Amino acid sequence: MLGGLLFSFWRIFEIVTLIPVIGMLAWFVDGFNDQNQLTPVSILVLFIVSILACAWALATLIRLGSTRRSALFVAFVDLLFVGAFIAAVYYLRRIADANCSNFREAQIYFQIGPFGYFGEQSNLSTSLRLDRNCAMLKASWAFGIMNTIFFFFTAVLAVFLHRHERTVVVKEVRRSRHSSRRGHSRGSHRSSSGRRSYYV
Repeated sequence: MLGGLLFSFWRIFEIVTLIPVIGMLAWFVDGFNDQNQLTPVSILVLFIVSILACAWALATLIRLGSTRRSALFVAFVDLLFVGAFIAAVYYLRRIADANCSNFREAQIYFQIGPFGYFGEQSNLSTSLRLDRNCAMLKASWAFGIMNTIFFFFTAVLAVFLHRHERTVVVKEVRRSRHSSRRGHSRGSHRSSSGRRSYYV
């Protein structure tokens, strides 16, 4: 019971921290699409991983009963997302060294197209607020690191859920066997006493 509550709590926390990442990075992706440019891999990887992870977290939260029964599979998929988030954070790692008050000196500034160095060719509404662009990328990167830890934690919780579920099933099987043995012994005792009274 406690394991299920903890698992649900962390799933909700994952969803709450992934929704802002999806929203912020969707704004970048939309800006690149408006300028007919390809979204950089550093942004696109974290965006895709966040969408898939949020959908997975929501599905396992809604169907908690089936999540308990297939807890090992859930733990395996969570570990896959841990690896995916590590890769996404690695691709966006250059934002960690960026100074948002002087974003033009950052290396990643030259990779964000309409949100940075294109100047007059870029959309002014997206390139004017460089500090906001930097802050959004930095927040997305930080949330990516957080969800790496969160998904590892829920993977461990899923393993404990599997062990608890297996223990409960073993206890139920033992009880059913014990009760069936009792019923069988009572039935045999009654039939033997009935036979005795018949022959007497």
